[in-house]
Amino acid sequence: MQEDFRGRGLLRAVFLTPYALPVYAAVITWAFMFQRDNGMVNHVLHDQLGLTGERPFWLLGGNSFAALAVVAVWKTWPFAFLIVMAALQNIPRELYEAASIDGAGIWQQIRKITLPSLRPINQVLVLVLFLWTFNDFNTPYLLFGEAAPASANLISVHIYQSSFVTWNFGTGSAMSVLLLLFLLVVTAAYLLATSRGRKTADV
Repeated sequence: MQEDFRGRGLLRAVFLTPYALPVYAAVITWAFMFQRDNGMVNHVLHDQLGLTGERPFWLLGGNSFAALAVVAVWKTWPFAFLIVMAALQNIPRELYEAASIDGAGIWQQIRKITLPSLRPINQVLVLVLFLWTFNDFNTPYLLFGEAAPASANLISVHIYQSSFVTWNFGTGSAMSVLLLLFLLVVTAAYLLATSRGRKTADV
């Protein structure tokens, strides 16, 4: 996507479409696609490709977490695409030209130039996506409603159910505080580990 070719702008726009769509419209569309009897996912997997013995339930039971993961990745990966694209543009082209002159192939250039150059950006990106995923409420709520399946009953939905469905505000507040403390501890540990990794790499 960094090279000049015909239709690059259109292809970039297609890749960014999930990030531009309203969350409600996008997730509701996925909910219709995951319907057991008339959803497009089962139509492709079962009717067209014959990969499943019967039409699976995607919004109920154990498959609900897989459906939630697919929608969450589809909805958030354009942000990662933008960040990585911006980081790639900051890598000097002279490094690739020099490596190519020295006989380095495409995979060696990726391993020796691209990935090390993207490491600081990827470390921050992983942390941001982790925090976003843990705090995501719209995706599971729009997919499953107030009664989320057990496998997709995320902490954000559980806090909502405790606070605004059963009106147990004490439990909901306690879970919110514990979630905040957990994310703070994980963030601090992650930043400490990545900073030590950078210092070791510099040495």
